[in-house]
Amino acid sequence: MESDKKSSTVKPMLIGLIVSVITIVVIFKLTETKVTWKIIFQADWRFLVLALFMHSLFWFFWGVRLKQLTSLLKADIPLGYALEISIASTFLAAITPSSAGGEPLRIKMLSDRIPLGSATAVVLAERLLDAVFFAVALIFFLIISGFATKFGFEVGAIFTVCLIGFLLFLYLIVKDEGNITKLSNWLYSKLKRFGEEKAVKIANRVKEESLMFRNALVDMLKNPADKIALSILYTALIWFPEFLVPSIILLALNQNPAFLLSITAQFILVIISLIPLTPGSSGIAEAGMVYLYSKFVPQAVLGVLVAIWRFITYYTNIFVGLLVNVKLLKSKYID
Repeated sequence: MESDKKSSTVKPMLIGLIVSVITIVVIFKLTETKVTWKIIFQADWRFLVLALFMHSLFWFFWGVRLKQLTSLLKADIPLGYALEISIASTFLAAITPSSAGGEPLRIKMLSDRIPLGSATAVVLAERLLDAVFFAVALIFFLIISGFATKFGFEVGAIFTVCLIGFLLFLYLIVKDEGNITKLSNWLYSKLKRFGEEKAVKIANRVKEESLMFRNALVDMLKNPADKIALSILYTALIWFPEFLVPSIILLALNQNPAFLLSITAQFILVIISLIPLTPGSSGIAEAGMVYLYSKFVPQAVLGVLVAIWRFITYYTNIFVGLLVNVKLLKSKYID
């Protein structure tokens, strides 16, 4: 049983790493390799260390926001524990399809301190804050950066439509508690063909947890505007340091950092990485970065840029996240 669980973790991790490495090798082959290696050896390591530090801020502020959102429910978790949750979940996201695979672990760890419905509300609030931030900021940066690619606008439009649909779903749940009963009854009608008793049990559980989730969401919305605004600020502090990593790498390579264009491209990439095709969006992220950055970064630099960026923002999530998960392995969070 234990070997099966290890296999279920190691296999997707290896797949993600292999796909990523193969994609980067292909990118190197398509660029001027000799010039590329020369650039690597001439890189300013001070900027590379700074890029790694900026990525560590991603983990830190994610933990800070998690702690702050939990406080909106009149609960409290230690910052160290919140950081463990954020880092451990980035490991899970790195080995599951899309980059948004860490939610189940965050919910599981949070539910030890607060009710499951409340934990779900906190994690959903995280993703909702991210989604609204991405949608608004992407449109803003597409306009001010002049990075007017048809692809970027299409990604932004599709993402915004999905976000509006999700917000409408949440509105219906919050507006009328009876909609949860309707959802539970609909679920029962679809499941009863597989067994009456099982269908009733699942439908009742969904109704119970949905009511807890709704109540937690309402409690969060009742907080003063300044506390909600603080959550938005922490969301920006999570993502902007992360989105500055490619520009800092370009500075290390003695290239134009192209801050506005790079940040705009990062917003597009993070939305694309939500597509659940490969572990940690390996292959998708690298290919997408080459496509977007080829519009303003010299071809000879692309391979190195992508390799270093992926090492800092993806491989470190696996290595550091694995260490944190090993620490948690014998706890009740990892069954």
